Amino acid sequence: MKTPLALGRSLLLSTALMTSAAALAQTPAAPATPPAAAEPEEEQVEVSTLGASAPSTRDIVVTGRRQQNVIRATPQVVSVLSSADIARTGDGDIAGALQRVTGLSVVGNGFVYVRGLGDRYSLALLNGSPLPSPEPLKRVVPLDLFPTSILASSLVQKSYSANYPGEFGGGVINLTTKAIPSEPFLSIGGSISGDSETTGKLGYTYYGSDYDWFGFDNGTRDIPRGLKAAVKNSSTTPIVQGATYSAADLQDFAASLNNADTSLLQRNRNIPANFSADITAGTSMDTDSGRVGVLAALGFSNSWKTRDVLQQSSIDPGLAGIPNSQFQTVITDNHVTVNGLLGLGAEVNDHKFRWTNLFIRDTVKQGRLSSGYNRSVSDPVAGQPDSLIKQNTYWFERQLIDTQGVAELRFGPLSIDLRATYANSQRESPYERGFSYFYSAQAGDYINNLASGGQSADIAFSDLNEDIYAASGDIAYKLDGALTGTISGGVAYSKTKRQSERYQFQYFRPAGALDLAVAQERPDFLVSDYNIYTYNIQLRDVSGAEGSRAYSAGLEIKAAYGQAEIELAQGLRLQGGLRYEDAEQFVTPDAGAGTQLSKSYLLPAATLTYNIQDDMQVRLAGSKTVARPQFRELARQIYQDFDSDRQFTGNPFLRDSTLYNGEARFEWYFDRNQRLSVAGFYKKLNNPIEAAAFFAGGGVLRTGFANAPEAQLYGAEIEVEKHVPLDTLGGSFFETKRLVLIGNYTFTKSKLKVDNSIVIGPDLSPVAANALFRDGAPLTGQSDHIGNIQLSFEDTERLSQLTVLFNYASERVTNRGPIQGTLSQPDIQEKPGIRLDLVGRQGFKILNTDMELKIEARNLTGTGYKEFQKAGANIVYLNRYDVGRSFSLGLTANF
Repeated sequence: MKTPLALGRSLLLSTALMTSAAALAQTPAAPATPPAAAEPEEEQVEVSTLGASAPSTRDIVVTGRRQQNVIRATPQVVSVLSSADIARTGDGDIAGALQRVTGLSVVGNGFVYVRGLGDRYSLALLNGSPLPSPEPLKRVVPLDLFPTSILASSLVQKSYSANYPGEFGGGVINLTTKAIPSEPFLSIGGSISGDSETTGKLGYTYYGSDYDWFGFDNGTRDIPRGLKAAVKNSSTTPIVQGATYSAADLQDFAASLNNADTSLLQRNRNIPANFSADITAGTSMDTDSGRVGVLAALGFSNSWKTRDVLQQSSIDPGLAGIPNSQFQTVITDNHVTVNGLLGLGAEVNDHKFRWTNLFIRDTVKQGRLSSGYNRSVSDPVAGQPDSLIKQNTYWFERQLIDTQGVAELRFGPLSIDLRATYANSQRESPYERGFSYFYSAQAGDYINNLASGGQSADIAFSDLNEDIYAASGDIAYKLDGALTGTISGGVAYSKTKRQSERYQFQYFRPAGALDLAVAQERPDFLVSDYNIYTYNIQLRDVSGAEGSRAYSAGLEIKAAYGQAEIELAQGLRLQGGLRYEDAEQFVTPDAGAGTQLSKSYLLPAATLTYNIQDDMQVRLAGSKTVARPQFRELARQIYQDFDSDRQFTGNPFLRDSTLYNGEARFEWYFDRNQRLSVAGFYKKLNNPIEAAAFFAGGGVLRTGFANAPEAQLYGAEIEVEKHVPLDTLGGSFFETKRLVLIGNYTFTKSKLKVDNSIVIGPDLSPVAANALFRDGAPLTGQSDHIGNIQLSFEDTERLSQLTVLFNYASERVTNRGPIQGTLSQPDIQEKPGIRLDLVGRQGFKILNTDMELKIEARNLTGTGYKEFQKAGANIVYLNRYDVGRSFSLGLTANF
């Protein structure tokens, strides 16, 4: 049964082309998005990040654009997005804004790639403190979880400095939450949106529980008490019939599971529109010695996305002949996000204190229906319906809770920064249900007898919990004698603990296949209590069949650094530092090989900045950094990724990667807020970790990981911003109008360097490196070309903007191609293509209240998604679907 649909990815967020800034300022936060098109001449942007700042930097005002005093104050290559910068193009989350920054691209669920390096080479911090990830496939947090309404700024630093953690391969992204507002405010907003491929169209969903629309389960998906106790007591012993459990016990386990609410997939011929709402409020009051303030934010969004995906796989090295499997898969996601922020801040004389509490819950309810064939089960037969129909019902919930305290103390020329944080992330995926039916010519219908090939029913429960504890202290002293500059140093400690479990069960009949009449029943009838007890259907534990059922993991890092920024001569500055890190990392599974990594690093970094003249400068930067394997890359446990619709598993034999980085940059600030910059960069990576595909049982394509011996990456980027006043056109209409033209382009080239040395492949088999990796192949995730153009027509005195956004990213590899003995298949690639967006913002007043109307049109080019393998004229699509065009309307009131 084929159901032609097309994916419409409804985006409530918009993508902003960043307006670069280059300073770390620690100044009071501005109120919620100001109702003005252009930022004030001295818009204050709050950045709270690692490394104590010399007191003089407190006088720096960051406008979101380059100025001469900011250039001289900042030795590193950084960019700062203020809340006003982000609001300018209507972004709903920070990932959307960051994909407009030079050299940055966003892949999948908000994971940021810097200059073509994968997300493992990007470091994400919140107010200078580390964040755990609620996504088990990654250690870095997906940035689309962070709504822009709670952020004061986002800083991107591409050149390494020793005050940051050593896992800095491509760059660091530091998010700063709002703290003390400059004045009391209340902002209430909402939006509604839809897209051409989802809204009002046919999709698939299931009931679940009463509170699914809110992103919470009411207990419907809780693992039953008896089965939960059996799992807890089983350790590594499978729950099967024997001395411990009888046939009646296994029947009871099967009957205790919630059935119809979680297994009955239903058509919805009118998928609803998306909507979101948020409220942000803050106030402050003066005291005898300073100021205190409080800020609170609450947001909610509910969106839908349907994909009609062509999914193919081939086991032939040349991709010739009939694909090994081919399915038309319809996937409907109901995506719900709830977030909250409570921040308390105080300024006492020259000292600043903040206590930030953040809650983010992100839930995806997914219905999935596939129709096609798998030649491991049966070849397609001309004139007959597809041989297989598969359905899945999933529930993925991710949650992040973070509390952190920061003290920024200033004693004349001495600065001390203290930070402490505790964060907890969870990822649960209960009731991962799957049913597979086979077409029977005898019955003239699809059947599932729970025994024959292509006929099965299974259920899985996944649970992940991660805690992180971190603290750091930084001290800086400003030199103001014959030698001018700042010397600084600090210590840091972080400890991460993770516990992950995944239990998978199959419905089976010891007596063999079900009768034909029963096998034709729909899924909820098939595994009903009546059938379970009438036909002796039992629940069989298959958790350890592929990988471990559970694992514990940890990472402990102790670090110290010293750093100095010295003015060597007029206009010539040098910042140099050395960081020491000692790290111990382990992954201990309940069965099979584990991982124990213990290594210390000395990580040097230096940046030389020379001012050619007042508006021009050049920079030279060099450093050494490290990238450690992520827990999920090490753990031999299967996870279903709802974005790629593919299973992932880890490799316990991975090793750390080390990176050597170099950069040269020329910057020209030819007018206020206008600039031209050109840069070249180079990176050498030892033992880079690459995602690699392999074939598991039944010809299922799965993603694993492996170390390549070496890789090199180099490239260049250019960025320009130009403002064109339109008052010369004459007339009162153009008197306050201007055009803002911003563009950037990044060219990146990378290549693997491999030989015949032996590596452990993604399926844990030893293999020659030049068999698994092709010498000269690009790194996974790297696009040769990334370009952005922003053209904005705006009023400089009131909120009135119309912005056109253009984004392009060329093809990039997502997985190394699977190998077949001594032969290898082509790499798996994706084609992001071109996107054209349009955003309009208009301010007006109603009853003396400032209002903002926002209209967005996304993906006007109608660019679809393609993930494929290609060998000559042969091509296989692993995922191909239409994305569609999306439109949204939002209204915000600022009191």
